[in-house]
Amino acid sequence: MPKGSKELTEARKDEIISACAELYKTRSFKDITIKEIGNATSFTRTSIYNYFQTKEEIFLALLQKEYELWNDRLRQIQKEHENMNVSEFADALAHSLEERKNLLKLLSMNHYDMEENSRMERLTDFKVAYGQSLEEVKNCLDQFFGEMTSQDKENFIYSFFPFMFGIYPYTTVTEKQQEAMRQAGVSFVYRSIYEIIYTEVKKLLT
Repeated sequence: MPKGSKELTEARKDEIISACAELYKTRSFKDITIKEIGNATSFTRTSIYNYFQTKEEIFLALLQKEYELWNDRLRQIQKEHENMNVSEFADALAHSLEERKNLLKLLSMNHYDMEENSRMERLTDFKVAYGQSLEEVKNCLDQFFGEMTSQDKENFIYSFFPFMFGIYPYTTVTEKQQEAMRQAGVSFVYRSIYEIIYTEVKKLLT
């Protein structure tokens, strides 16, 4: 790690993560290189290795940031609403993830390789953010659905979080994929991120 203030280090890391996020909006993981991420920052490409040892570490840090931003949104929902019924909560949760398309895209990736090629301290930092997401969703259930048993809440969390991994592939389909489905005779009904999450949350809570 280079010498300098903690603030400078965090600013450099954030710049790298933000550059990666911008590239990831239009490109896939395999098509993005550390060189390209470096070219989108204000410092040399080789400097990236002072902060992240692999491309997987950068993407894991991006996923961590996405979880942290989602956690902030979940806390905001709890702060702004004393009570919510099922439809209102489903609406709020769907909107909170509709805003985090990169989170859903990252969740559709192969996490095993991303985590395996990251140092333990980077992986631990990520797990803290992920664990907080589990906690914030539970806090929402505690606040808005006090009648739910502990088992009901656990069932919701461990149904909804795995479900999140499949949202992006079902709501973002390329022209090539659509053509392949047409040729294969597979019917496909497009549903938005909001629609698919809203429907699932309502189903899990009723």
